[in-house]
Amino acid sequence: MIKLDETDKDILRYLQQDAKLTTKELASRLNLSPTPVYERIRRLEDQGVIKKYVALVDREKVGRDLMVLCNIRLKEHAQEAGAKFVKAIVEMQEVVECLNISGDYDFLIKVVVSDMREYQSFIMNKLASLENIGSTQSIFVMGEIKNETAFEPE
Repeated sequence: MIKLDETDKDILRYLQQDAKLTTKELASRLNLSPTPVYERIRRLEDQGVIKKYVALVDREKVGRDLMVLCNIRLKEHAQEAGAKFVKAIVEMQEVVECLNISGDYDFLIKVVVSDMREYQSFIMNKLASLENIGSTQSIFVMGEIKNETAFEPE
């Protein structure tokens, strides 16, 4: 774990809310000059604390109305079989998140598609084509109550 001071945490809080803030704007909010703020941001990037900057897109406004959480159980848990599954999942554009989980299932994937027909095609033509899938369970999201990407740094 990387040790963060209060200024680092403040920088992370601001950037999680608006990554388009300039160094000058951040410096003003932190009551610092731009150079030390720039150096701190660069250090946080170099250390991998800040992984990347992205634009969050409203999926429904771009025609991705259906979100499905799909639990997946593998037939075989050998390292090679698991790595092959992960490689295939990472390449599927419909999968926006993949978590390795404990319990009755091995993985939980979040799939975002336009409609039920596209999801059926994804299941039948992509997911079912993976040889190590033992079983799946689809959970259809009826509404998002909370969807945040920001969290409080420790």
